[in-house]
Amino acid sequence: MALAVTDATIEEVLNSGKPVVLDFWAEWCGPCRMIGPIVDELATEYEGKVIIGKVDVDNNDDVTSKYGIRNIPTILFIKNGEVVDKQVGAAQKAALVEKVENLLK
Repeated sequence: MALAVTDATIEEVLNSGKPVVLDFWAEWCGPCRMIGPIVDELATEYEGKVIIGKVDVDNNDDVTSKYGIRNIPTILFIKNGEVVDKQVGAAQKAALVEKVENLLK
Protein backbone atom coordinates (compact mmCIF):
# COMPACT_ATOMS: atom_id res chain seq x y z
CA MET A 1 0.00 0.00 0.00
CA ALA A 2 1.34 3.41 -0.96
CA LEU A 3 2.18 5.87 1.82
CA ALA A 4 -0.23 8.79 2.26
CA VAL A 5 1.99 11.87 1.83
CA THR A 6 0.74 15.25 3.06
CA ASP A 7 1.95 18.84 3.29
CA ALA A 8 3.07 17.99 6.84
CA THR A 9 5.06 14.86 5.93
CA ILE A 10 6.59 15.70 2.53
CA GLU A 11 9.94 16.92 3.89
CA GLU A 12 10.37 13.79 6.01
CA VAL A 13 9.68 11.64 2.92
CA LEU A 14 12.08 13.62 0.71
CA ASN A 15 14.82 13.45 3.37
CA SER A 16 14.57 9.66 3.75
CA GLY A 17 17.65 9.06 1.60
CA LYS A 18 15.67 6.83 -0.75
CA PRO A 19 14.26 7.53 -4.20
CA VAL A 20 10.64 8.74 -4.00
CA VAL A 21 7.68 8.19 -6.30
CA LEU A 22 4.72 10.51 -5.69
CA ASP A 23 1.30 9.89 -7.22
CA PHE A 24 -0.79 13.08 -7.27
CA TRP A 25 -4.45 12.09 -7.36
CA ALA A 26 -8.01 12.93 -6.25
CA GLU A 27 -10.98 10.80 -5.24
CA TRP A 28 -13.16 12.21 -8.06
CA CYS A 29 -10.59 11.50 -10.80
CA GLY A 30 -11.44 8.43 -12.92
CA PRO A 31 -7.94 7.88 -14.39
CA CYS A 32 -6.51 8.26 -10.86
CA ARG A 33 -8.71 5.40 -9.67
CA MET A 34 -7.49 3.29 -12.61
CA ILE A 35 -3.81 3.83 -11.81
CA GLY A 36 -4.19 3.67 -7.99
CA PRO A 37 -4.04 -0.14 -7.70
CA ILE A 38 -0.89 -0.20 -9.88
CA VAL A 39 0.78 2.36 -7.60
CA ASP A 40 -0.15 0.23 -4.57
CA GLU A 41 1.34 -2.88 -6.25
CA LEU A 42 4.58 -0.99 -6.94
CA ALA A 43 4.69 0.15 -3.29
CA THR A 44 4.60 -3.50 -2.20
CA GLU A 45 7.07 -4.71 -4.84
CA TYR A 46 9.65 -1.99 -4.12
CA GLU A 47 9.20 -1.80 -0.34
CA GLY A 48 12.49 -0.95 1.34
CA LYS A 49 14.06 0.31 -1.91
CA VAL A 50 11.82 3.18 -2.97
CA ILE A 51 9.27 5.25 -1.05
CA ILE A 52 6.04 5.26 -3.03
CA GLY A 53 3.44 7.73 -1.85
CA LYS A 54 0.14 9.24 -2.85
CA VAL A 55 -0.70 12.93 -2.50
CA ASP A 56 -4.39 13.89 -2.43
CA VAL A 57 -4.37 17.16 -4.37
CA ASP A 58 -7.64 18.34 -2.80
CA ASN A 59 -6.14 18.32 0.71
CA ASN A 60 -2.46 19.17 0.13
CA ASP A 61 -2.16 22.51 -1.65
CA ASP A 62 1.44 23.17 -0.60
CA VAL A 63 2.95 20.00 -2.11
CA THR A 64 0.73 20.26 -5.19
CA SER A 65 1.81 23.88 -5.77
CA LYS A 66 5.49 23.16 -5.01
CA TYR A 67 5.64 20.74 -7.93
CA GLY A 68 3.33 22.74 -10.22
CA ILE A 69 0.81 19.93 -10.61
CA ARG A 70 -1.88 20.99 -13.08
CA ASN A 71 -3.19 17.64 -14.34
CA ILE A 72 -3.91 14.43 -12.48
CA PRO A 73 -2.91 11.75 -12.25
CA THR A 74 0.69 12.93 -12.29
CA ILE A 75 3.42 10.69 -10.94
CA LEU A 76 6.78 12.26 -10.08
CA PHE A 77 9.99 10.25 -9.81
CA ILE A 78 12.38 11.97 -7.38
CA LYS A 79 16.03 11.14 -6.72
CA ASN A 80 18.26 13.13 -4.35
CA GLY A 81 15.46 15.67 -3.95
CA GLU A 82 15.22 16.39 -7.69
CA VAL A 83 12.42 15.39 -10.05
CA VAL A 84 14.14 13.19 -12.64
CA ASP A 85 11.08 11.88 -14.48
CA LYS A 86 7.32 12.18 -14.55
CA GLN A 87 4.24 10.48 -15.92
CA VAL A 88 1.14 12.55 -16.63
CA GLY A 89 -2.06 10.59 -17.14
CA ALA A 90 -2.76 6.91 -16.75
CA ALA A 91 -0.05 4.47 -17.81
CA GLN A 92 0.56 0.75 -18.06
CA LYS A 93 2.33 -0.90 -15.14
CA ALA A 94 5.30 -1.83 -17.36
CA ALA A 95 5.95 1.85 -18.14
CA LEU A 96 5.92 2.74 -14.44
CA VAL A 97 8.16 -0.21 -13.53
CA GLU A 98 10.70 1.00 -16.09
CA LYS A 99 10.71 4.49 -14.55
CA VAL A 100 11.09 3.08 -11.00
CA GLU A 101 13.94 0.84 -12.15
CA ASN A 102 15.68 3.90 -13.65
CA LEU A 103 15.48 5.57 -10.20
CA LEU A 104 17.45 2.68 -8.73
CA LYS A 105 20.37 2.97 -11.18
